[in-house]
Amino acid sequence: MSQQEVSHRRLLGIAGLGWLFDAMDVGMLSFIIAALQKDWNLTVEQMGWIGSVNSIGMAVGALLFGLLADRIGRKNVFIVTLLLFSVGSGLSAFTTTLTVFLILRFLVGMGLGGELPVASTLVSESVPAKERGKVVVLLESFWAGGWLLAALISYFVIPKYGWQMALILAALPALYALYLRWNLPDSPRFMSVKKEETVWNNIVKVWSSPYRKETLMLWVLWFCVVFSYYGMFLWLPSVMVMKGFSLIKSFEYVLIMTLAQLPGYFSAAWLIERAGRKFVLVVYLIGTAVSAYFFGNAESLALLMISGVLLSFFNLGAWGALYAYTPEQYPTSIRGTGAGMAASFGRIGGILGPLLVGYLVAQKTAMTTIFAIFCIAIFIGAFAVWALGKETKHQELV
Repeated sequence: MSQQEVSHRRLLGIAGLGWLFDAMDVGMLSFIIAALQKDWNLTVEQMGWIGSVNSIGMAVGALLFGLLADRIGRKNVFIVTLLLFSVGSGLSAFTTTLTVFLILRFLVGMGLGGELPVASTLVSESVPAKERGKVVVLLESFWAGGWLLAALISYFVIPKYGWQMALILAALPALYALYLRWNLPDSPRFMSVKKEETVWNNIVKVWSSPYRKETLMLWVLWFCVVFSYYGMFLWLPSVMVMKGFSLIKSFEYVLIMTLAQLPGYFSAAWLIERAGRKFVLVVYLIGTAVSAYFFGNAESLALLMISGVLLSFFNLGAWGALYAYTPEQYPTSIRGTGAGMAASFGRIGGILGPLLVGYLVAQKTAMTTIFAIFCIAIFIGAFAVWALGKETKHQELV
């Protein structure tokens, strides 16, 4: 195996480990909120705030660290975001008040939100054009591994050892990933670009006429995908309970649905270099929308499980393609800014999605109507790619 191959695998492994811990933290959050409610007698509104503060932190982090990635380098931001995430997660295990917990969750969210677009940018710039899409989708597949670990920790650790232990378990291995990242070289493309522009000029450039269409397409796409993902997936266990299944049974079903994420990623990774980015995004988003419709309307367990598995499969495959496609829309000088701004705007959808579901459930709105809203949002995202997106398969980055 050549040195180049080894370094690509190493890069994928190191970046993927951070991605895995991020997913583990997000995945455990819904279970930790349930445990905190018992320990601290939280109201429903206070529980909602924990999830929302996390998303607000992600929106701020994606914007701030995306801008910084074009100034101080991808690797440096990669280290800072993971440090923020690890320290925030570790310290939250020792909090005794909701206020301090919320402040730390905001910092964890900032680290998380900043890391994801910067990681995909770094990997995009370090891999040859013919493999770039596949490698970035494989990077995204670590997310499913993190969710599975979260489900196992929540199932076995939280009931026996408490939510504090779960948070410490999320923080410690992240520090090991930090150690691995220290010796990582920065993106060769970033190193070769002169950094003459100011942060404000980079922001303006993202919306200038050469990139306006791409930026508009990405912002609509990110908003629709994040809005529907967090709206649907954070509520999955609760939706199962509302449909009459016990909490333990609903966790088991959600675990089965989560397993379907892996073939979703791998099939997207295989197709993305053959059929192209636009094809994968449009097809997988339409698959997500149709599955969401059937999931919301399912009356029988069989239809619920089949549509839930397909929802996971298509939605996470689309996520993988989204992270591969985003950095390819911009030149190296504004790539971090462009990807970070799109992700940041998308995170607003991550704040609104779960809040909307909570509000509609309180209004006794039918589950079919709620899932129809997500279905329409995903179709809008697919249409934006089809109408405004350009194909970037095997295109050399500039």
